[in-house]
Amino acid sequence: MDRRRLIQYLLLNAFISACVTGAILFWYDRNYRQAALSPVQFAPVSSSDLAAQPTLSPDADVPIEIVNIIGAGTLNAELVVVRNAGDQPVHLANWQLRDSDRNTFTFPNLTLNGGGAVQVHTVAGTNTVIDLYWGDSEAIWQSGEEAQLFDPSGNVRAVYKVP
Repeated sequence: MDRRRLIQYLLLNAFISACVTGAILFWYDRNYRQAALSPVQFAPVSSSDLAAQPTLSPDADVPIEIVNIIGAGTLNAELVVVRNAGDQPVHLANWQLRDSDRNTFTFPNLTLNGGGAVQVHTVAGTNTVIDLYWGDSEAIWQSGEEAQLFDPSGNVRAVYKVP
């Protein structure tokens, strides 16, 4: 086989590989990504609805966890992943995420459905159903410090040590 024919086969192989990869990614996006984006929903909540929310007992098991802190120390990459590991929805209005230096993010009115997760970015941005924005101009998280998640009553519900 001569070189010219070998180059043609290699180019054809690269083209077919790119087409197959693109088709698989398109199919995945259409079939699975939309389902993965829907577990968090913002719920319009009035002040009377907030007053009607039951106060959580410090002993009650609330399956909210801090899954990961990504990009610690890099402002544009920093984010915290908070997940509801349970089956029941949890209303996160007025929950707080804090670092060791007492920097505090207060969650807006949103409901985190069972199995759902939300990302809290350090930078400013527009909140969506899966991304919330702290709006800070400096990196918050440092390696070795603790992230804590507090319910509206001030009870610690999750702790995560930044790697």
